[in-house]
Amino acid sequence: MRIDMHTHILPEHIPPFDEQFDTPGWIRLDHHRPGFARMMKGDTFFREIEANCWDPEVRIRECDTLGIDIQVLSTVPVMFGWWAPAKDALEVARFLNDDLAQTVRAFPHRFVALGSVPLQDPALAADEMRRCIRDLGMPGVQIGSHVNDWNLDEDELTPFWEAAHDLEAAVMVHPWDMMAMEKMPRHWLPWLVGMPAETSLAMCSLLMGGIVEKYPRIRFCFNHGGGAFPGTLARIRHGFDVRPDLCQTRTTTPPDELLDRIWVDSVVHDERSLHFLLDVFPHDRVVLGSDYPFPLGELQPGTLLREADLDPTVRDAIGFRNALDWLRLDPERFQTP
Repeated sequence: MRIDMHTHILPEHIPPFDEQFDTPGWIRLDHHRPGFARMMKGDTFFREIEANCWDPEVRIRECDTLGIDIQVLSTVPVMFGWWAPAKDALEVARFLNDDLAQTVRAFPHRFVALGSVPLQDPALAADEMRRCIRDLGMPGVQIGSHVNDWNLDEDELTPFWEAAHDLEAAVMVHPWDMMAMEKMPRHWLPWLVGMPAETSLAMCSLLMGGIVEKYPRIRFCFNHGGGAFPGTLARIRHGFDVRPDLCQTRTTTPPDELLDRIWVDSVVHDERSLHFLLDVFPHDRVVLGSDYPFPLGELQPGTLLREADLDPTVRDAIGFRNALDWLRLDPERFQTP
């Protein structure tokens, strides 16, 4: 079995939210030719996508070719809408979550879904997370690396973390709304530099902010191999030790002593980086991910895992066992009748 933990999907048809809400800037799809659509923010082009970004049957055919048995689905983070009024973002989240649940119901042996929540209002977000888990059967939700001006350890987010802890939720943390984008107008730098930094920001906030310690029943997973965090962990730990007045304001537990409580995916692009990731994190905390179907992800999902020089036990742990542990799912769920 191979489980791809990091994939993105959109509904084929997105309502005209710009027309429904007072705040513009919502994504719509312009299906300008068969099998292709432009993601548009108002009249501004955002990205072109293909049918594998909305059609589950196309995804299944591609997965069969690539040897991927199960995909964990989540929306594209640009859909979060955390910049908008929370009531509008909630309506969009409910639409996306219902569409995800419908896809999983149609293909229960091939897909699992993570919901979206309007995290600019932590109480509303907690309510929608409860609906995702209790009513829609999802193991958890996907969130971004920060919430507007809040880092993930801000006190305002306490109602959400308390609910996630009570629900024993899986929480995928994906970088979004990258820092300092105005300073990176060229070379695709927001995606190459900003995204890894965003993930490190989120990890440091949750580890050094005491959230991971305080809420041990939340299962956090971070995309893109933890971004810049593994490569700067020694610096982070050194700073934690030498400036406790700045770094130990919310916990005295060093961040590297909490790495057995979080998961990261394997989107690191080469074998040297994968071995380094396994030097930093316990091998039972690394899961297969691809960022399918986008080009900055692994273009042939699962290739790095197949070709890397790994012990077979470690390969299977990354390929599916760690994912089942994070999702808290019985593998028998995916057996075809």
